[in-house]
Amino acid sequence: MMKITGTFIDEISHDIPHQNWSAAEWERDFQYMKQAGIDTVIMIRSGYRKFITYPSPYLIKKGCYKPPVDLLELFLQLAEKYEMQFYFGLYDSGVYWDTGDLTCEINDNKYVIEEVWERYGQYSSFKGWYLSTEISRKTIGATEAFRTLGLQCKQISNNLPTFISPWIDGKKAVLASGAELTKADYVSVQEHEAEWNEIFSGLQGAVDAVAFQDGQIDYDELDAFFSLNKKLADKYGMQCWTNAETFDRDMPIKFLPIKFEKLLLKLQAAARAGYDKAITFEFSHFMSPQSSYVQAHHLFNRYMEYSNPF
Repeated sequence: MMKITGTFIDEISHDIPHQNWSAAEWERDFQYMKQAGIDTVIMIRSGYRKFITYPSPYLIKKGCYKPPVDLLELFLQLAEKYEMQFYFGLYDSGVYWDTGDLTCEINDNKYVIEEVWERYGQYSSFKGWYLSTEISRKTIGATEAFRTLGLQCKQISNNLPTFISPWIDGKKAVLASGAELTKADYVSVQEHEAEWNEIFSGLQGAVDAVAFQDGQIDYDELDAFFSLNKKLADKYGMQCWTNAETFDRDMPIKFLPIKFEKLLLKLQAAARAGYDKAITFEFSHFMSPQSSYVQAHHLFNRYMEYSNPF
């Protein structure tokens, strides 16, 4: 039985609604996470464009808005209190999404990594780094960017682990802003193997785990892609996690909590492939009993029945 033991925290989002939680609601959510068996929380990004999660002198000087609350410190404190591992997600300037150029992400995060480790590295809950740029295939400069940033994170923090969460360019890998649910041109298993074999060969020593997003392929494709992902991760000495998406990509409304049966199919496939860990995007919106989506409250109940059958 594959259980979800990690979740992203999507505090800076652009395609799902903000829930306007205070420290009290966040603490309650950490309690629910703990109840569900989660031991790892990952800040998916420390900032996106001008909105940031902590008062970064570097980013504020660049024009980002000073946040009213230091959420990074809050999450580190809550992770410490509830004995969870916290992974810090790097800053996303948005330039890559606009231009396809990863140079800006490397340059900004050189400063962010140094700044964050100096200010927050003393927290015992600070256990790793998430290289937050999402890629799918042979994005120009992606291997170099991940390698550069991963090595810097590890060097500054006495080799704390790093991980990435790429997406599979499957039939459901469509833009959130579009009306389509599927596309005609998508990657084959053979293409996926060739491309990620090349990418992983350049990431050895810089990236410790890979958590492919599981929602862009169909349910009857899960075993083929999952077994391949595990084979490649093993080949290059990485842990193979699954990013079990708890939102539904099959619905015309983007995005609602997933039907439990679909989540179960994905977790079962990850178990068959021998994955090392399951994380999710993401608990607070799509699984929490205090989510703004009522469906999430019921998903929490169905998941708890699954993970604690007796």
